[in-house]
Amino acid sequence: MHKILIIILMLFGFVSKNLFAEELQAKVTVLAARVNTTVDRKIFATLQTQLNNLMNNRKWGNDVFKQNEKIQCSFILNIESIIETNLYKASLTIQAARPVFNASYQAALVNYVDQEVVFKYVEFQPIEFNENRVQGTDAGAANLTAIFAFYAYTILGLDYDSFAPKTGETFFRKAQNIVNNAPEGKSIAGWRVFDGLRNRYWLNENMINSRYNILHDIIYTYYRAGLDKMIENENEARSNMLQALTQLNAFNRENPNTMMLQFFMQGKSIELIGVFKKGSIDEKSKVTEILAVLDVVNASKYKQELQ
Repeated sequence: MHKILIIILMLFGFVSKNLFAEELQAKVTVLAARVNTTVDRKIFATLQTQLNNLMNNRKWGNDVFKQNEKIQCSFILNIESIIETNLYKASLTIQAARPVFNASYQAALVNYVDQEVVFKYVEFQPIEFNENRVQGTDAGAANLTAIFAFYAYTILGLDYDSFAPKTGETFFRKAQNIVNNAPEGKSIAGWRVFDGLRNRYWLNENMINSRYNILHDIIYTYYRAGLDKMIENENEARSNMLQALTQLNAFNRENPNTMMLQFFMQGKSIELIGVFKKGSIDEKSKVTEILAVLDVVNASKYKQELQ
């Protein structure tokens, strides 16, 4: 009887674990080489462990994710200075990718550096996120978890959009809730409309603005109708990716200098060159012309590689 009970409990534990499987497979790294401090440096190792636990052990949505469906992502928190006791200034590099259908290739969803990370941390303080109390009781401490949660929801929104248009909206709205209720305090920035043109506010605004709905179609076409079809029908896949870039170019003409354009194009040059190198002369000519506008930094690279 005991053996049967144990087996039932083990099976229940297995089912429960999979039923509530978390969505992210994240690696958080905390770097503090630039910081001159007399504080015991194990504090940064403790922070790293706590952030990894936050990102990997929290359920961010309602859907069930199998182990092989988890979104691969990494966060590098590079602490640059100590503003005052326990208050740090840092940058955060966020990278996330999704698997391409029938391939071992991981296509980048996010490759971005957030330069406006200010947070308060005392070793072993709780690192938790409550979407109903984003501001928390201490703005400096809450800002760190708010930023990480914001990018978790943004990554999930982009991942969902890449499989079906507009299906990421639930997560973009959750990210919007963080923006609307973001901590306020000394040196905290990146959440407000007047904090610049490239920040968390504008990234989220671009994804929830109904005038920009075409962006969700572009994301879907690029990934699902494009990259995911490369094995099945390479020519059709490349044509769909060219269509997505053409739509993005038209969007950019109507809405110049949006945050999402830079965000979408970041880190895609090698991928795009690899796809279009095998394209027709006409495709190479069209995509080179488009990318010279959409990705100015790499314009000469596209011209050289796609001649």
